[in-house]
Amino acid sequence: MSGPLIDAEDDAATPLTPDERRDLIPSYITTRDQLNEVEQLGIAEADRWAFGRKRDVLDERFLLGLHKRMFRDVWKWAGSFRTTPRNIGVDAYKIGVELRQLLDDVRYWSAHSTFAPDEIALRFHTRLTWIHPFPNGNGRHARLAADLLVVALGGRRFTWGGAGLIDANAVRRAYIDAVRAGDNYDFAPLQRFARS
Repeated sequence: MSGPLIDAEDDAATPLTPDERRDLIPSYITTRDQLNEVEQLGIAEADRWAFGRKRDVLDERFLLGLHKRMFRDVWKWAGSFRTTPRNIGVDAYKIGVELRQLLDDVRYWSAHSTFAPDEIALRFHTRLTWIHPFPNGNGRHARLAADLLVVALGGRRFTWGGAGLIDANAVRRAYIDAVRAGDNYDFAPLQRFARS
């Protein structure tokens, strides 16, 4: 067995409740490395599906379906809003309202060219992670959704630091710091990171 156990505290991952952990589908998974590996398989499949044809990323049902595609073989709650409190994110009962407001805002920004395409997509990403709609996988979901949005707006996909962000390392730390700056409306660090 390599790496920390799935139940171990990890400041780079959203803590799951015991009930949420019990909804893990593959019974053989005991470590974070195993979990990351099986989640990455689903994310890669969802990426191919999502970019396989034009999608309306600003549709709530699509966003739920995207999360489900990413994690459906791993978590029973994939594609469902969280119902439990978190140390980050809005209260669970506010998720639907906050998400609809975000989608309306992004539609307005896009229709009126309020910001450049990169900034629209990064603002979308930042607010989506701030809402934190799912028990887990929010950053990965928001990055894929932002990629879809920037491409739909005529831009090119982000590189997100050019490395995987699963492991808690310097690249992941830079990403988290950049997202936190975005939470305070400073999008320059996230812009630099997303295009590095």
